[in-house]
Formats: sequence, structure tokens, C-alpha cells
Amino acid sequence: MSDGAHAVITNAFPRWDRKLLFEILNNIHDVVMVIDSETTIVYANEAYAKILGVPVAKVLGRRLDKIEPKAAAIDVLRTGKPYKIGGDYLDSLGIDVVGCAFLLFDGNTIIGCVSIFKNITDVVELNRELQQTKGVADYLKEQLEQWEQLPLSFKEYVGQNSRLKETLVLAAKVARTDSTVLILGESGVGKEVLARAVHNSSRRKGMPMIKVNCAAMPEDLIESELFGYEDGAFTGAKKGGKLGKFELAHCGTIFLDEIGDMSLTMQAKLLRVLQEKEFERVGGNKPIKVDIRVIAATNRDLESMIEQGTFRLDLYYRLNIVPLTLTPLRERKDDLLELAKTFLNQFSGQVGHKLTLSPRVIRFFQEYDWPGNIRELQNVLEHASIVCGGKTIEIQHLPARIIPTHDGDFSSKEKPYAVKEILARIEKELILSALDTYNNNRTNAMKALGFSRRVFYDKLLRYGIE
Repeated sequence: MSDGAHAVITNAFPRWDRKLLFEILNNIHDVVMVIDSETTIVYANEAYAKILGVPVAKVLGRRLDKIEPKAAAIDVLRTGKPYKIGGDYLDSLGIDVVGCAFLLFDGNTIIGCVSIFKNITDVVELNRELQQTKGVADYLKEQLEQWEQLPLSFKEYVGQNSRLKETLVLAAKVARTDSTVLILGESGVGKEVLARAVHNSSRRKGMPMIKVNCAAMPEDLIESELFGYEDGAFTGAKKGGKLGKFELAHCGTIFLDEIGDMSLTMQAKLLRVLQEKEFERVGGNKPIKVDIRVIAATNRDLESMIEQGTFRLDLYYRLNIVPLTLTPLRERKDDLLELAKTFLNQFSGQVGHKLTLSPRVIRFFQEYDWPGNIRELQNVLEHASIVCGGKTIEIQHLPARIIPTHDGDFSSKEKPYAVKEILARIEKELILSALDTYNNNRTNAMKALGFSRRVFYDKLLRYGIE
């Protein structure tokens, strides 16, 4: 230790024995550093080297204002503040520290400063990671709470797909209002199910939800079906007239499915109902007021239809207040097996035994595009549960139209009644399924199929099965 260090320390503690004093300082686990009035480092204890990784001899005699100009000890020395406590960041070492600094006096003269601190870099980093983890946890908790707080009517939706969840959370919010809802999505994605969930979660749930399929209703009947008609309004009209769908939905919800298939004439009349909440029956001239909530749905691109002049822009704005888009099944394959399990449980009860999917069927389901979406999946599994006869659904139990084929020159759509081709394709799939079941053991496969060895190998050659 330098004489300067001894002078500063002993001047500060003239009655203390030097050896005892330095032994005490070296046994402190925190860093103890002393600088003189010129910021020269005159003392550092052994903890300095242990904690900061810098040998004491390397810093003694160096000016702290050159090494760490923003150090708390320099601030205390230059401001004359007798004491400072808190956290600091040492640029020279890239670490966070916390501690205190206080002045040393010889009478009334400031002769230096003592700084005591510890390295808290790990603590700071841990705190940062904890904050990040807490932030993620808070976000996930919020998302989970939103999902768990969905009304029971939305629990009919099976799956954990993030895009589906976002749609359902938004649907639950809008359900509490009377806003018009537009549900968008391909055929079979569950638009009507979502419409019913919105209705059953609304204040109108005790009143009816009246469905109108705009695509299935003849053009010459749709007006009378929607708005009703008066007695004698037209030839064949029911005596006494008839209430229309809008009147039946009074105080409830009207669900206009396939709204994109409605004619421009009917679109104009629908717009009036949405704007004025009133209409007239066919053959009548008395306005009828209605209190209804409108939910519309379509699988068509309304914006493209507007550009083509087949859908009214003003009606689109009236309907598109809160659009809800349902993701097609091919884009939520993460929910596919859970959906299949739900349907299998349903059909298991009907056939009297538990149903499962073979590994090959699962692979096929994951690769198939499902143009008919959830409705197609349900129909395929219902068909398979009837055809299967056993507990495991194999490829050959699926509808022939979707059974995979490697015969490039054959299409069941082009030849729907080509019996020989269809039977050959099914036979090939049965052979492949048997080989798959018996891990490519041909002896076991041919026994299961009931083929002789000659017939079995002839068919392998015919179908190109290696």
C-alpha cells in the first residue's frame, strides 16, 4: 500500500492501529475504495479484485475521474455533499453496482472520499428477465382470461387456434351490443354456429333467432318471405296474410345467411329496414316497426362484388360494422385432431363402441385441404363410422371421393360411375393399409386380405406396390 493511502486512512482515523484497520477493511465483502481530493485511488480492499476482477495494484495511483468519470464518489467529492447512496453503472467494467459514498475530512478540510459498493449486475439482469417473464405471463393470463370468460354459448367451438380465439373474443364483445354483425368465411366453417353463439350471448337470447337462407330462396318469393304479405296480395296468397321473417324476429335476431346471393333489388329494400327499422308487407302500405338485431353471413368476397356492381356499397357499410372472419380448416390444422376427436365421440355413441383413427388416416387428414371445412370433416367421419364396422377407421372407410390415389390418369369426378377403376383403387388402398398395419410383413398382410401368395404378388405388381 502506498504512503499516500496510509496517510489518508490514518489521518481519518488517527487513533486506530493501521494493521487492525486494514484487516477490518479487507474482511468486508463489499468493495471499499478510497480516493484523495484529486480523485486518485489511494486504497482498495481485497474485495475489489474479487468482485470487479481487476487487481488492486493496477488501479492504485490512477485517477478515478479518468477511469470512471460518472462515479458516485466523484460526484460526492465535487459537490461537497457529505453522503450519497444508490445504484450506479460502471461504464469501464460494464457492471451495475449499488452502495454509498461519503467524504473524508481533516478538520474542516475535505481530504478524500470513501466508496463502498457491491456488484449487482446479476441481480439487475435477473430482475430484467423477471420483468420480461412477468410481462409475458401477464399477457398470457389476459389472453387466457379472455378465453375463459367467453360465454358458454361460445364453448361449442373446439380448438386452441390463435386466430379462432381472436375472432371468438371479438364476437363475445359485440354480442353484448345490438350492433350489426357480418360473419365472413368459406362454406362449412361454422358461420351459423357463430351467429347462434352471438345471439345466445346477447340480451335478446330469450327471443327467437330467425334464419333466412338468401341463396336458397327463389327471387319471386324472397320479399314476401322476409316482409310478409297482406290478405289477397297476390294469387295464391294465404287467407289473412302472413307474417314475414322480420316480424317473427321482432325483439330477437334475424340471421341473413349467404347475404351475397341477394339481388340488388332486395338489397335496396333490406337497406331501408336497417336504416329506418321499418318495412311494409307485400300488398300493404302501412309501415311496420321492428326491433331486431341483424347478423349477416357470406362466403363471397363482397368487396369484389361491389367493384363488379353486384353488391351495394351502402349496404356493405351498414353490414360491416363488426366483421368476424372464421379461419378455414386448412389454416387451423392445429385444431384438426381435436375436432375429429369431438365428432368421433359423438358418432361412437351412435355406433355403440369407441372409434379411433389409424395413423395413416391421421396423416391423410393433415395433408388434405378440406375444401368443405368443418362440415366436410364431420360428414367424412360420420360416413367412416358407419362403414367401418370396427373400432379403427382406416383409409378405405373414408368416402371414395377423397380417398388418395396415385393413379394420375383417373379422377372420380371425371368418371363417377367407373366401377372397375373405383374397385381397383379401393383394392389397392386395402393392400396398402394391410401392409401398413402389419409393418410391411407381406405374409401377415396376405393372410389378413385372404389372398393366395400368387394372387397377392400379382396385385402388388399390377398396382406398382414395392
